[in-house]
Amino acid sequence: MDKLRRYLYSHLNVLFFSIFIPLFTIASVIFMIKLATFTAVIQLSPSEMGELYLFVLPELLFYTLPLAFIVAGTLTLYRLSNDNEMVVVFSLGIAPTFLLRVLAKPALLLTFVLLVDYLVVTPYIKSISKNFIQQKQAEAKFNLTASEFGHNFGDWMLFINKSNDSARAYGDVVLFNKNLNEEVLLIADKAELLNQQGNLQLKLSNGEGYTYNIDTFKRMQYKTLMINDVMKSDETPYSDTISYWTSSFDHDYRQRLLTTNALLSLFPSLSLFLIVAMGVVHARHQKRWIYLWLFLSIVTFYAGSMLLHKPLHFWAIPIFSIFWLAVTYGFYRRLVGNRF
Repeated sequence: MDKLRRYLYSHLNVLFFSIFIPLFTIASVIFMIKLATFTAVIQLSPSEMGELYLFVLPELLFYTLPLAFIVAGTLTLYRLSNDNEMVVVFSLGIAPTFLLRVLAKPALLLTFVLLVDYLVVTPYIKSISKNFIQQKQAEAKFNLTASEFGHNFGDWMLFINKSNDSARAYGDVVLFNKNLNEEVLLIADKAELLNQQGNLQLKLSNGEGYTYNIDTFKRMQYKTLMINDVMKSDETPYSDTISYWTSSFDHDYRQRLLTTNALLSLFPSLSLFLIVAMGVVHARHQKRWIYLWLFLSIVTFYAGSMLLHKPLHFWAIPIFSIFWLAVTYGFYRRLVGNRF
């Protein structure tokens, strides 16, 4: 039994990775295309693009892992059946339930990983990803360049005559601020734009400052002067997993996502009967359209998971799970259980 189990796992592993890697690559390419739209609004370095890719990695795995497992498990049994190896297995007195037990271990493990992924990891990753994008968008508003027109920097009007955009260094800088009581004029030979955890700072070097009103005129010289402007970006709060899923903010969307993702996480475990029913065939007497049935099964399950939340809410999880198990068990008994 152990040798047979290892033999089945070896075939399953080969097919799983041969299916998972192309699926994951295609999903990654689609995300990279989506990521390119961000660069039209904000400037991203290669490391920042890699950081955004890591943020979306749990979501990519969530949607590709169960598909790869279902297809790989079915094709593994189908390939062994076409080679008449399943006939030999059943001739030795091994029941089809053995195949269910072999597939149940990786299916349950995968279900656990998917549950942790979408319940714990994804909410945290989405929060920090959204905050990262908002911060970059807020920072993009301060892309300062040399121009005959001024820039707004907080309450200051900023004029730049020379600029090095890549280093965020500027030369011959003039700042002007007017309030009710007095006017302030600052001149600097050099300036540098700094971002300290959302606090945008303009560091002025080697300059002079003038303040004046109706009665007085003051002049000063300085070597270094810091001007602060806090970027306004609404950060998405995150405290813990339970608070995220029970939060009143965007409550309907999160509850729908919770129901849908719970069913998608259970997909590998709920489809064990379906995998054996589609994969085990008699090579001479049974010719099944396995790829068509695989496609229809996956589409049906995903459609049911996404559409049943609205009428059934959380009851969609047990009702659809029981329905899917009953239907797939019926296929299993009719096509495999009563034949082998």
